[in-house]
Amino acid sequence: MGAIFPGEKVVLRGKDVLKELKDYRWIEYLLFGITGRDSPHLARLIEGMWLICTSFPDPRLWNNRIAALSATTRSTGVLGSAGALAVSEATIYGLKPIQGVSDFLYRTSEKIAGGQCLEDVVKSEVKKYRGIYGYGRPVADKDERVGPLMEFAQSMGAGEGPYTKLAFDVDNYLGSSRLKYRINASGVVAGLLADEGVTPKELYHIATLTFTAGVIPCYIDALEKPEGAFFPLRTSRVNYEGTTAFRVWGQ
Repeated sequence: MGAIFPGEKVVLRGKDVLKELKDYRWIEYLLFGITGRDSPHLARLIEGMWLICTSFPDPRLWNNRIAALSATTRSTGVLGSAGALAVSEATIYGLKPIQGVSDFLYRTSEKIAGGQCLEDVVKSEVKKYRGIYGYGRPVADKDERVGPLMEFAQSMGAGEGPYTKLAFDVDNYLGSSRLKYRINASGVVAGLLADEGVTPKELYHIATLTFTAGVIPCYIDALEKPEGAFFPLRTSRVNYEGTTAFRVWGQ
């Protein structure tokens, strides 16, 4: 993939980073490293997705809470951010749904091209997995990010491709079904990037750092408050049923 030649050069995918890639934006460089593609357009589309869809500085969010908790115990920013990034690979939010809905759209497109109807494919998916990644939200019925995300995508000349259309066709079907699931931001992102030829695994790697611009402000905010002030709980609220005797701190 690449190598450093001390005192001489740095190479990534056969390109001299210090000469041939030095004018890349950081997202362009990340995209090139993951996919080998040179596309300022796609890099800017991804950058906008990150800003609109993720990295919200609210310490109540699952991954952000890890960073805030680390700060309130006076751990380091790197450890807090790394912990938050690790739990971003969750089941109901983050990297697994992002990759999962992309995989679903690719598989569904193939099945429809093979003669199956959308309704049968969706019903089979719901029956097998009890839901579909990219549709529904654990805390709200409507995703406020979908509208701004589509507006941004359309301003970039995106949003009219077959996978994005398929994503919203599924949304229309699920919204009118008994489930009432609606598309969320990860479903839109998956459709938009599938139209750009981004595979599910590539999307997973691209999204790895997507939450960090929300994680770090939460760490900083908790660090500026008194130690132990974030999410304090009395030990009496812990329902302990273990066999080991309680430890009395300080003794």
